[in-house]
Amino acid sequence: MVAALSPPRILPSGDAAITVEFARTIDAAANRRVLALDRLVAGEALPGVTETVPTYRSLLVHYDPLQTGFDALGDQLTELALRPLPEATATRRWRIPVAYGGENGIDLEDVAKALDITPDEVVKRHVGGDYKVAMIGFTPGWSYLSGLPASMEMSRRQNPRLLTPAGTISIGGIQTGVQCLAGPSGWHLLGRTAVRTYQLGRDPIFLLEPGDAITFAAVDDKTFAEQDRAAEAGEVVAELIS
Repeated sequence: MVAALSPPRILPSGDAAITVEFARTIDAAANRRVLALDRLVAGEALPGVTETVPTYRSLLVHYDPLQTGFDALGDQLTELALRPLPEATATRRWRIPVAYGGENGIDLEDVAKALDITPDEVVKRHVGGDYKVAMIGFTPGWSYLSGLPASMEMSRRQNPRLLTPAGTISIGGIQTGVQCLAGPSGWHLLGRTAVRTYQLGRDPIFLLEPGDAITFAAVDDKTFAEQDRAAEAGEVVAELIS
């Protein structure tokens, strides 16, 4: 017998959005419910809904208050959220190339020391992980991935950097991530990828979507430079393997 799902919290977010919250912490089961509800909302075409934004543990639903209201939409979202979860569906799986260490991954040595392993072992464990895009946010294309091996979990940096390179692959807490644009970060920088998860003028502009599966592959600096030039010209570079 399938256990009944617990109802989510329905929270106002300003006067034109609702947060449907499934958990208070990062949780894989909650993220599955978030992504399932996101797909249901898209399929139901609820009146007044203008945009949805999935996160690790909640779904933000923007709506037009001239077409629907908080109470009515909240009831509809609750009903959808309590429907049985669908069977696991096929997901896209991407292989993303990464140049680890050196100037591309300036924290690799420090991470190895903190974990009491070699830099090569850090790379081996990171490449060996099986990841899922849990959410996209912070800056365009910034992809937060669940699935970091427990042996690599570590606190974020005490002093965040004001600027880190575009394409940085980093770890922080129980997460790893793909940073598309240059920007601030308190995570530990392991390497860089030439893959642009966000690129204006390319179709698609956003490469990854919540729910996509990700694996990493180590490449040398020469290959990274070649791929970076190709990506700048609009090539996807990442390999869609299923």
